[in-house]
Amino acid sequence: MKRWAGIVLVLTATGLLASPAPSTAKTEIQWWHAMTAVLGERVNEIAATFNASQNDYEVKAVYKGSYPDTLNAAIAAYRAKQPPHIVQVFEVGTQTMLSSGAVYPVFQLMKDHGIAVDWNDLIGPVKSYYSTGGNLSSMAFNSSTPILFYNKDLFKKAGLADKPPATWDEVEAMAKKLAGAGTKCGFSAAWPSWTLVENMHALHDQPFADQANGFDGLATRLQINGAFGVKMLELLQRGAREGWFVYNGRLNKAEANMGGGECGIFLSSSAYIGNLTRASEGKFVWGTGPLPRLSGYPQGSSIIGGATLWVMKGAKPEEYKGVAQFFKYLASTANQAWWAGVTGYLPLTNAAVKAMESSGHFQKNPQQRTAIDQMLGGKTTPNSQGIRLGNFVSIRDAIEEQMENIFSGKKTPKQGLDDAVAKSSEILKEFAALYR
Repeated sequence: MKRWAGIVLVLTATGLLASPAPSTAKTEIQWWHAMTAVLGERVNEIAATFNASQNDYEVKAVYKGSYPDTLNAAIAAYRAKQPPHIVQVFEVGTQTMLSSGAVYPVFQLMKDHGIAVDWNDLIGPVKSYYSTGGNLSSMAFNSSTPILFYNKDLFKKAGLADKPPATWDEVEAMAKKLAGAGTKCGFSAAWPSWTLVENMHALHDQPFADQANGFDGLATRLQINGAFGVKMLELLQRGAREGWFVYNGRLNKAEANMGGGECGIFLSSSAYIGNLTRASEGKFVWGTGPLPRLSGYPQGSSIIGGATLWVMKGAKPEEYKGVAQFFKYLASTANQAWWAGVTGYLPLTNAAVKAMESSGHFQKNPQQRTAIDQMLGGKTTPNSQGIRLGNFVSIRDAIEEQMENIFSGKKTPKQGLDDAVAKSSEILKEFAALYR
């Protein structure tokens, strides 16, 4: 019972379907995902177009709730020995997946089925984050990175130039003007730990956890309570006290405030572009910019978020053949470029980037170029290559609980971050003890 942090049993080779399908029926492939709204529609479109492209397999895309909900549902399915063939897991679940022993590595799946994929064409941050020993463990699918969004109409109303803030000093100054002009929230952010703590450390080349953020071995302690982390949270606590920073909840809840036209400056995933485009249509105009920086710190890079597709052990050979064919379909340059273009996620291959450039997509949609330029303009270091932590979902909860205490004035930034580190260290040590 040590696998999956004491929850998940190593899978046995059991069938997934309750009854065998007729020989003339398509082999069914279960794909569990966490995509909603526009993104959910695109996922359904992918499954439908693949199903229509051939007669042997049928991919059934099943929405299982938020990212944490989807992971929890998958864990329950593993315990019942009825896992899906494919599960979409967000990046914070990567180390748990790697340690579980319950996955069929995607590079091995494709090799076993004689399908050649040019893994070296993957953009660097994606390949390095999801690879072990140079081999891709899960199928690259929806990678994103946080960027800055701004409401051009609210900027104009506040007398601000049509230009996104590039530094945190500018964020503070502009957000104060926005608040003074009656804007409900001058500045806010979705995914608070990811955008305001994890990515800020990486962007400024500051360590987030020991063991090179978990890449050199299982991390046992966070390092977010140093001078940089305290300075970031002091700025945000001041903003909350003065009213120019409005905290709007965990996960992506704050996107409703930006989409409703309430926020002037906003941080969220580049994948928010699709939903924001729909939410703002006919209501307000917006633009994008890179993440703001604090002066006096070295250049790092933003880190990827989003999710990948993991293949679970326990399926039948003919089903794995179908999964491999589906992944071959997803990996095509045409599909990669289409998916990035209609969602705002990063194009995952260099070939897809070139295809989008040659088609004029970025000229027509310059806001989608921001994330790519930010990633390519960064510097990859041990502090900015990403973060791999066991039970990262619980760690993120521990961080955000203390962020809320800091924003509400219940704790000083130093005290809150110290408490987040202490709680996270307990979680990390419990995870590490399972894999000694």
